[in-house]
Amino acid sequence: MKRKILVVFGTRPEAIKMCPLVQELRSRDEFETVVCLTGQHREMLQQVIDVFQISVEHSLSVMKARQTLFDVTTNILTAIRPVLEAEKPDLVLVHGDTTTTFATALAAFYLRIPVGHVEAGLRTYDIYSPFPEEFNRQTVSIVTQMYFAPTPLARDNLLHEGRDPNRIFVTGNTAIDALKTTVRDDYVHPHLQWAQDSRLILITAHRRENLGEPMHQMFRAIRRILDENADTKAIYPIHMNPTVRSVAEQEFAGCDRIRIIDPLQVVDFHNFLARAYLVLTDSGGIQEEAPSLGKPVLVMRDTTERPEGVAAGTLKLVGTKEETIYRACEMLLHDKKAYEAMHIASNPYGDGTASKQIVNIITAHFNDSSHVSTKEE
Repeated sequence: MKRKILVVFGTRPEAIKMCPLVQELRSRDEFETVVCLTGQHREMLQQVIDVFQISVEHSLSVMKARQTLFDVTTNILTAIRPVLEAEKPDLVLVHGDTTTTFATALAAFYLRIPVGHVEAGLRTYDIYSPFPEEFNRQTVSIVTQMYFAPTPLARDNLLHEGRDPNRIFVTGNTAIDALKTTVRDDYVHPHLQWAQDSRLILITAHRRENLGEPMHQMFRAIRRILDENADTKAIYPIHMNPTVRSVAEQEFAGCDRIRIIDPLQVVDFHNFLARAYLVLTDSGGIQEEAPSLGKPVLVMRDTTERPEGVAAGTLKLVGTKEETIYRACEMLLHDKKAYEAMHIASNPYGDGTASKQIVNIITAHFNDSSHVSTKEE
C-alpha cells in the first residue's frame, strides 16, 4: 500500500529547500506525494516551482496586498483544512519557520494528522528575533512527530526541550541539495558581466525587525564601503516590500557601484552567490548556502538560529550598527588572512544528501509501523 505524503509550503525560501525533497519522494514507488502551495509568496514562489519542474495538486493563493500576520495565519488555517480532509495524508511535511509552516502544522494537529518538520530545531531563544519565525518554529515542534534536524546542534536543542530522541534525525540541510541542481559552471548574466572586474558583494536584506533605523544604518555602512573601495561593486536583489525599497532608494541614491535589481529566480541567485566575493545578509537560508560555496557571510542581525556557521567560522554576526558592519566588511576586503579563514572554513550544513536521508527515514518509519500493525493483528 502506498503511503500518502502531503508536502506544504508557501514561500520562495521554503520552495528552494522543499523541491529537492519532493523530487526524491516522487522517485520512490512506495509514496504518493501531493504538493500544496499556500501562496504566502506568489511570483517568487512560482519561479522556483518552474525551475524544479514540480507539479502542484493544490494552490491556495492566500496572498493579498498589504497582508498582515493575522491575515496570513487565518487564511492558511481556513484554506488548508479542506485539503487535509480530502487528501487524508499519512504524513504532512512542513519546513522551517514560516507562517505557512505554523498554520499548516496547527491544522494537521487539529485533525490528528502526523507532522514531519524539515529543518527542525533551529533556535535563537529570543521569541522576537527573528520575528515571527522563532515563535513559529518553537510552536511547530510541540505538534511534530518526526524531526528532521539539519545539524547536531539543532538536535541538541530539541533534546533540551524534552523531545523524544527516537523521533529526531540529523540529516543535513536540503538547501545544499538544491545547489547541486542550480549552480552551473557556464552561467553568464549581464549584471555579473558588469561586476566581473570587481570584487562583488551580494546583499540581501528584508527582515521585519530591521525595518526603519537599523536598515538605514545597514545601507549607510554598505554605501561607505562602496564609496571607499574602487575595486568593489554590489548587487542587491531587493525584496518586494515597499518599505525596504524606500530605504534603499534613500541611502543608495547616486551610487553607481551598486545595482539594485528585482528578486532573482533561484538559478540566477545561486549562481550570483557562487560568483560573489562576500555576502552581506539578514536572511536565514543564505547562511547555509553561501558557506557551501566558500563565501564569507556577514550576518546583519544580533542573533542567528544558525550558530553552527559562526562556530565553524563561515559566518560572522555583525548586528545592524553602521560602524560595526563597515569595519567587518573592511577587514574582509583588506585582510587576506581573515578572508581566507572564512573562505576555507568547513560547511556544517551537510553534503547534499539530506533529501535522500529524509525519505529513507520516512520509508523506515512506515515499514516499522506496518510491521507493528501486522503483529498486533
